[in-house]
Amino acid sequence: MRLLAVSGSLREASSNSVLLRAAEVLCPKGLSIAHYHEVGQLPHFNPDFTETPPESIMGLRFSIAHADGVLISCPEYARGIPGSFKNMLDWLVSSEEFPGKPVALFNASPRASHAQAALRLVLETMSACIVEEASISVNLLSTELSAETIANDPTIRPLIVSALEAFKQQIDGKKSGLSS
Repeated sequence: MRLLAVSGSLREASSNSVLLRAAEVLCPKGLSIAHYHEVGQLPHFNPDFTETPPESIMGLRFSIAHADGVLISCPEYARGIPGSFKNMLDWLVSSEEFPGKPVALFNASPRASHAQAALRLVLETMSACIVEEASISVNLLSTELSAETIANDPTIRPLIVSALEAFKQQIDGKKSGLSS
């Protein structure tokens, strides 16, 4: 089973990006995580090109289509979703790959409530299947930011492991429901 991890931050050392890398370190057996790093390279959304999108958008759609679920960790900028991340979502709104896709939301800062609310609204509009049991909020503001440190933190580790297990179960259940 394959997850696609997407950070809403363009910063390599952002707490959101590191949280997703920690999830990869803690991945349960039978689950793998690939990271999508092209958010900042996508062209500005233009609805004139939704039917014949640029190659980078085709690559994004391919990545989404071939993932069993999407793991998102997004910061808050000016009480909302960062522009580059919203741009990526705009390219996916009319695509066939995203509706019904299981999504887990990881939040690296409990103070990012406005962005989380806005992100949920956008994802619901896109017909994503937000898996609540797999969505977590952790406080990485004062934590040393490395994937290994986060993965070994006695408070954060069980939250990530539990979220990934719940996400895996939800996706397994969805697949079983489709094959019945």
